[in-house]
Amino acid sequence: NHLLPSLSVFLFFKFRKSSQKVVLLSGLSLSGKTLLFARLVYSKYFESCTSLKENVGNFTYEKKNIKIVDLPGEDRLRNKFFDQYKSSAKGIVYVLDSSTVQKTLRDVAESLYVILADPQVQSSRVNILVCCNKQDQTLAKSSSVVKTLLQKELNLVRRTKSNQLEDTNDVAANQTFLGNPDKDFEFSDLYNQVSFCDTTGLDSASEYDVEQLQDWMVTL
Repeated sequence: NHLLPSLSVFLFFKFRKSSQKVVLLSGLSLSGKTLLFARLVYSKYFESCTSLKENVGNFTYEKKNIKIVDLPGEDRLRNKFFDQYKSSAKGIVYVLDSSTVQKTLRDVAESLYVILADPQVQSSRVNILVCCNKQDQTLAKSSSVVKTLLQKELNLVRRTKSNQLEDTNDVAANQTFLGNPDKDFEFSDLYNQVSFCDTTGLDSASEYDVEQLQDWMVTL
């Protein structure tokens, strides 16, 4: 009986440690993910290059401590590390370059589709934030415009995926139909709550804006 209080304290701290919130940063290469990671974790800018492995760090804001995992942007590596970390994710931040989104729209939609249609992400009701980065660029599209563009493109991606499954008679063990099958794709029809924000990560040491991203993370 004398061991019970000590065991309770041990389990309490063990649970607290294991229950630390984990947020994944995902997105295509050159979207600015790693720069945002540096801003959040180290509050500074540093030169980054295409990474072959994940970056892991802790972000503290308003007395909350969150573990951030920055996934590589290259397709094969991104999916590999996403599969490795998705079961522990409380939130997923999908970062895109809002100044080139019209050129990369199909690739962005397809990589975002992988996240949204993942059974683990859906069953855990992981919150997702689409981060429209590089708002300081002249051709940058606002998050409201990006949302409209993505909904239209995801509608096309969804149709393509559905046709592929029909052609192969696949029961879709690893993919579930995204949204309401009786209407065009809308983020509001998903199991997961999907939000949008605008961020700016300039190369200078002081001028950047990640406040919307920070505020979203502390609500998880």
